[in-house]
Order: sequence, then C-alpha cells, then structure tokens
Amino acid sequence: MDDAVLSWLLAGDPSVAYQAARDLLGDDRRDLQARIATEGWGARLLAARRADGHWGQGFYFPKWTSTHYTLLDLRNLACPAAAELRASVDMVLDEVNTGRPGGRTVYTDTCINGMLLNYASWFGAGEDRLAPVVDYLLADRMADGGFNCQRIRSGARHSSLHSTLSVLEGFAAYRAAGHAHRLDEVGEAEATARAFVLQHRFFKSDRTGRVISPEFLKFPVSPRWYFNILRGLDHFRAAGAAYDPRMQDALDAVLAKRRADGRWAANAKKAGAVHFEIERAGQPSRLVTLQALRVLRAYG
Repeated sequence: MDDAVLSWLLAGDPSVAYQAARDLLGDDRRDLQARIATEGWGARLLAARRADGHWGQGFYFPKWTSTHYTLLDLRNLACPAAAELRASVDMVLDEVNTGRPGGRTVYTDTCINGMLLNYASWFGAGEDRLAPVVDYLLADRMADGGFNCQRIRSGARHSSLHSTLSVLEGFAAYRAAGHAHRLDEVGEAEATARAFVLQHRFFKSDRTGRVISPEFLKFPVSPRWYFNILRGLDHFRAAGAAYDPRMQDALDAVLAKRRADGRWAANAKKAGAVHFEIERAGQPSRLVTLQALRVLRAYG
C-alpha cells in the first residue's frame, strides 16, 4: 500500500480517518470515531436534524435529504450511535412497522427495508423493533436466491442486484449487532443472495455474459440504493466472504480505475437534493479510495 495514499486518507475527514485506521491498519481508534459526530461531514449531517427528529420532509422525501437517506449516510460514515440517532430510528420504526401498538405494516419495499435494517441495527435498535423488518425480508426472497423490490410492484421474477445488495447489507448489520431472531434463516438467505451476486460476477448477465449496466462500473461517493461493483465487493469483504474466482472480473475493473497517483476518483452523484456536496465528482475521492484499498487488501 502506498504510504502517501494512506497518509492522505488518515488526514481526511474523521469518518475516513477512522475507517482507514480500522480497516487498513487494524487499529480501531474509537477516539477518531467519536469525532465523526462533532467534526466534518458527520457533524454537518447531524446539524441538519430537525427538532422533531426528522431530516428533510420526513421519512423518505425528498431524495436525498430525507430521514431515511440521511441516517443511511451517517451509518456509512461510521457515525457512532447516540441518543438522538436512536430516537430518530425509533421514530422511523414506529412509523413503518408493526413493532409497537398503532404502527403501520412494514413499509412494502424490499430495498428500503434492507437499508432500514442496516442503519437501524448500526444505531442500536432492539431486536423486537427489527423483527418485523427481518420477517418481511425473509418472506420476500425470490426463487433465484436474491431480492427485487419490483416483485410486488410489477411482478418481477428475477432478482435485482440493487435490492439484493441492500438486503445483504441489512442482514450483515443485523448479525453484527448480535440479534438472534430467525438468525439461521438470515444466514441461509445471505448465502443464496451472495451466490446470486457471484452468479452474475457482480455486473454481468448470467445468460449472455454482457455488462448489465455501465452504471455498475461507476463509483459515486454515496451510492445509496444503487448497486455498483465496488459497493458489492466491499460488502463481501465486510462479511468475511472468501475469495471466489467469479470476483476477479470485478476486481480487475476496480484496479483499472486506479489513477497513476494510486487514488480513485468519484463518479457523478445521482440527481437529487443533498445537504451538501461531500466530495466532488471527477476528483480524487477519499471515500472511494478507502473502499477500493480495503477490497484489494482483502482479496489480494
């Protein structure tokens, strides 16, 4: 690993410095993690929280300044759990699931539930609050082993890499939080969902071998629900999945995007309102470089 690139990461926003120390140096610097909530990007996102505990106009709108996507951004920045974040997560769970009297049915969208399970687990939601989300996701697994939010909307019969990865990230966070509800079934669903991703070599049709979408080969700073190969590989790394030869095409594609200076640039973000621009498209990105280096470190 290039010492200059590592030093550049460690000199960045506390969220990058913390994850670089943890994932590239094996040093879980909780002092750095604590700074995410008081300095830089994390602090700016927290400052946008309304007095009622929401961001934007509420749970899901607008993209990307809503409560849902802001909590997801904070989770991806490794912001530590705090009382106000747990309160916002509880408020979301009250609104979208049956975990408490008066709550509505679980929000009927697989991607949203996967992302919700991800950040709610990270920010310390209790197992009783998360059980309805887990139940919904397990019931929505498709015959090919993956997930697709279009199954209910349009009767899709083939899983989507977008939905499948969102659910995998949610299950991984749920498992890491130490929850036990239907854990064996969660593990089985994780295995079939990862097999689905591998079957597609992360970005290729399992029938023709052609690239499914050129967007899968682009690395925006905040992908949110959109799949890309770097986000997919980073999940496999975080989940401790062993190297599989079917990863190699995606790993080669990541390496091909490495700049001469050892860094990676960010691609353009998806259209929509944002609280602020975290990193500029076309410029060297600490967040993208961090992801790429930890993936390559894990898989050689």
